Order: sequence, then structure tokens, then C-alpha cells
Amino acid sequence: MTTNTLTRADLAEAVFQSVGLSRNESSQMVEDMLEEVCDALAKGETVKLSSFGTFAVRQKSERMGRNPKTGTEVPIAPRRVLVFRPSHVLKAMINGETPNLEIVDE
Repeated sequence: MTTNTLTRADLAEAVFQSVGLSRNESSQMVEDMLEEVCDALAKGETVKLSSFGTFAVRQKSERMGRNPKTGTEVPIAPRRVLVFRPSHVLKAMINGETPNLEIVDE
């Protein structure tokens, strides 16, 4: 993991190193997990990963926007957006603090 972007291959390699599955099994495990998360979000379900955060889909209604170049008003269609809310543990780790690892429902 030498790049600044964490890829599927990096995740599969980490699973291979820590769990001891074959590389193919590790790669398949990562793919299966990501597919489950994507499927749940596509159905509008919330995905909570303990000590990491919560993914949710929100519905945004139609609104008027403005073209910054011309200044003309343009309608923005209603849409669903993905939102992520990090856990307090992840926030603490990012800020270099020692996270409180007791499990709390968010």
C-alpha cells in the first residue's frame, strides 16, 4: 500500500496478509463485501460499520440552481445522494487522538 489512494487490490492484499486466505479468496471476500454494501444502499437501506461510520441514502427534492457563467436559473432535478457520517472513533483517529473504543450505537 504505497499509494495515496486505497484500492480494492490494497484491501484484498490486507485481508490476505492478516487473515491468511489465498489471494483469490481475499479478493473475492472484498468484492462480496462491497457488493453487499452497494446493494443495501441501492435499496435505500442504511449501512453501519462499527467504529467506522454510517452510510445512508437521502432524497433531495427539486430546486432552482444558477449557472455561474451566465447567471440564468436552471432547475436541478430531484435525486438520491449518498451521505457518510463518520463514527467518533474514526474522527478521533483522523485527529491523532486516542479513540474511545467502547461500542456505542450511533
